[in-house]
This record gives sequence, C-alpha cells and structure tokens, in this order.
Amino acid sequence: MKNSTLSTISAALLAASLSYSSLGWAENVLNVVPHAPLRTLDPLVSTANIVRTHGFMVFDTLVGMDSSYQPQPQMADFTISDDKLTYTFTLRDGLLWHDGTPVTAEDCVASLRRWAAHDTAGKRMMALATSLEATSDREFVLTMSEPFGLVLELLAKPSPVPAFMMPRRLAETPAGEQVTEMIGSGPFRFIADEYRPGDQVVYERFTDYKPRAEAMDWTAGGKQVKVDKVVWKNMPDMQTALNALQAGDVDFVEQVAVDLLPLLDMNPDITTGRLVTLGSQVTGQFNHRIPPFDDVKVRQAAVLALDQELMMRAAFGDPKHYTLCTSVYGCDVPLASDAGAEYYTGTAEERMGKAQQLLKESSYDGRTLLIMQPTDVATLNTQPIVAAERLREAGFTVQVAPMDWGSLQARKDSWKPVEEGGWNMFFTFWGVAGIWNPLVNMLIDGTGEDNTWAGWRVSPEIEELRQKYVRSTDPAEQKQIARDIQQIAHDQGFYFNGGEFGMVAAWRNEIKDLQPGPLSLYWGVHK
Repeated sequence: MKNSTLSTISAALLAASLSYSSLGWAENVLNVVPHAPLRTLDPLVSTANIVRTHGFMVFDTLVGMDSSYQPQPQMADFTISDDKLTYTFTLRDGLLWHDGTPVTAEDCVASLRRWAAHDTAGKRMMALATSLEATSDREFVLTMSEPFGLVLELLAKPSPVPAFMMPRRLAETPAGEQVTEMIGSGPFRFIADEYRPGDQVVYERFTDYKPRAEAMDWTAGGKQVKVDKVVWKNMPDMQTALNALQAGDVDFVEQVAVDLLPLLDMNPDITTGRLVTLGSQVTGQFNHRIPPFDDVKVRQAAVLALDQELMMRAAFGDPKHYTLCTSVYGCDVPLASDAGAEYYTGTAEERMGKAQQLLKESSYDGRTLLIMQPTDVATLNTQPIVAAERLREAGFTVQVAPMDWGSLQARKDSWKPVEEGGWNMFFTFWGVAGIWNPLVNMLIDGTGEDNTWAGWRVSPEIEELRQKYVRSTDPAEQKQIARDIQQIAHDQGFYFNGGEFGMVAAWRNEIKDLQPGPLSLYWGVHK
C-alpha cells in the first residue's frame, strides 16, 4: 500500500512537472517581460536600450564599468605605459566562444575595429591610434599617437554602443551588413531556434563561462549566472503583463507604467523598485537642417516655451518618479552642472514672454512645424501634445502627427522637407549610461555629418572642446570643459532637455539578488 501511494504521488508530481514544462516555465527559468520588443540582434547597429541589454546577455567586454564609473578588467587585464601611449591587454585564461572555440587576441582586435566603425566615440579614439595588433594568442597592444584620456572608459562604457567582443569571422562582417549569428563569450547563450522577433527571446546559461573572482558591480566583476534560462516574452499591453506577474506566470516586469504601480503595491507577493540606477533623459529633438529649426533663435524660443515640469507631471505624475535638471549628461553623474540653467529656470510666464519675443526676432514665417508622436510608447506619447500647446502659445503653428514607434524610427533619419516625409521635432529618451560624458553623448555631436544621430547639429566650438576633452587627463579640467560644452549646447538650442525619469520594475518576492546597474542585469539573480 505504501509503495502504491508513493507511486501515485510520484506520478502526479511528474504529470504536474510535465504540464508546467509544456508552458515553457520551470523553477530554474527566469520569465521576464522586457521594456520593449527585440527585433534587432546586432548590438553595434542600434542604440536601442533593449538591443544593448541583449548584447550584454550574449557578449562580453574587455573592460567593465563599476558603480563608481571606474573601468575594471573584465575579459582582459591591462597595463598602461608611463607616457600614456601604449595599452597592453592580456586575455584571462579559459575564455571560450559559445561555439566552443577559444577567444583569441586576433578576435578582439577585429572586434575593436568593428566597434570603432559603428561608435562615434570609438571612431575618434581609433583616429589617434597608430597601431592595434595581436602580439600573441592572448595579448594585443593598442598604441596611440598622443595621450587620449578615455581609452579605458570607452572600452568599458555600457551604452549606447558598448565595445562587445565577438569571433573574428563575425567581426569581419562587411560594412553595412548586420551580424545575425549570435556567438559571444558572455554569460548567456542565445537560443536561435526559440527566437521570435518582437515576441520571444530565450537565453541559456553558458556552462563554460568562467566569471571573474571579484564581486559583481554593474558590468564589472564576476558575472555569476544562477538560473538555467532567461525568457523574454513581449507583452505590449501593460495590464496584461501585470496580471501575468500577479498570477505567477512571469517573474519580472522590467518597466511598469507609474499609474499602475498602486495596483501592485497592494499585492504582498510583489516588490517594486528601481534596479536601473541611472535614469533616462527625455529629449525634444529639433531638425537643424530644415526650417524653422535651422535658425538658432527659433530653437531658443522653443526651448524657453517648453516646460520640463509640466511635461514630466503629465507623463509620470508623482514627482518621486522624475528629476528636473539642466545637465546634458544626466542629473546625478560626476559631470552634472547647472550650466545653461537660464533657459529652464524662472516662471513659465517669464520664459514664455522671452520665447514670444525671440520668435518675433527670428526668421520664423508662420509655417507649420510637424511633431512626431509615438502612440505606442507610454513614456513618450504625452510630451508631443503638451509641447504643441506650449509652442502654439509662443506663436508657432503646430501639427502633431501620430504614428507607431517603428514608423517614427524610420522617419527620423530623413532630412527631407516635411511634405516629402521629413519632420521638425520629436521626443525620445536616452539612458544616462549613454550620455554621461561629452565623448559618448551623441546628442552633443556638433559635426553635422550625415551619419550623426537625428537632428544633425553643427557646432565647431563644441567639436573643438570635445577634442580638448579627450586629450585631457586632468579630472578638474575635464569637468570644466564638460561644463563649457553644456553651456554652448544650450546657447545653440541643440535640443530640449525634458527632464529625467527612473525605470520602475516589479518582481515576485521569490526572485532574489536582482542586481542594480546602468541597465537591467540578469546575472546574480536566482529563484
């Protein structure tokens, strides 16, 4: 009788286990609703946060960034010559690609060259390099023609285009083509057979990954993976995602709409909080190439008319979820300052009066300016409406053009006239991890080149200061240069700084040791 009872119980448990597995869930699987769908896999061709997070799952970097913004050895240890011109990198033992082949210095040299071709800051660094070559299977040397104060910082930066390492055969993919085979040396393997673009992504623990001995700290230290799989399942409807979280069908929702947080606060099984420790800056981008924003006075008038607090309150409600500041680098980073505050402070009425006067003095001829509105992005669909009302009060004629985020992304790269598919203004947001210093911040690129990020800003003064910044090795001098750049960016109306918000996540209480960082990190966590 006893054996029969045990057999019955075992059979029932087995049936329950099989039923559970058939749904795609298991105790060692972390089920995640990401903040956006993943449709692009190559982490060097997109600045989207979701693509960057995907990159850190699959790939690793030579150098990691810790929570003090300091570069630390990751895949490689490094030494710097006394004259600050020669950087020698030595790969640590036991590094393997996901296909089982060893990581070599030649792979890393090819990866750095590909990264520099896609990253504006990396391109500047490599322009001053006299050589980059492997000296053995595990060692390679970068030699600079003159001191460049940010070599390690650029190799460690977590955004917008991290210096991910990949096998040489992938790194040598011809220019203009995307890498589609996701073979890295990072803590997770990409499961290609289970990938459904825009819907599902599956990552499996890479059993041959050897974490560093140091404690985990942002993207530095030992990346200890404690689950067998991580499954991203896109759920465009936030209420559906939260229902799944409360039912236990998912474990973690990466970004919760703040107006729905009270629903979760009443559930004792759910915890909410900020794990992405750096916020995201909302920005109103102007098209500098076509009227009316080709006139600096028109841009200044727009900035003065717009209102940070009004927009943040409309989008995020409770002030505990947002911060107002004038820093182009983020509100709480070492280079933050109040340079240019005169464009954002004072009463809304005072700024509006200045805006109306500037617009009268400008070349603005009353033409309609088009603001693109992404209707499917909750954090960005209110700003165009609020902005349009303020700009109309200043004297602009405004049309708000509703569209989905994908259409906006395609249209933002056009500098044709509005009637031919162009645009005048749109809102987006940038994680502070991608704007925290003058070199990595694409929004203050003043070259105006065709391949610069949407807006095509031109400022020889800023470009001269950016060159001075990267050649400086004195932190005090770098901070002053960064402040000067920020002032010029505001004076020239590069874009409107809409304020900074924090990403609030939600997770079930059985999920332990979620790691804080500049992006969502999936090592260290366990169920």
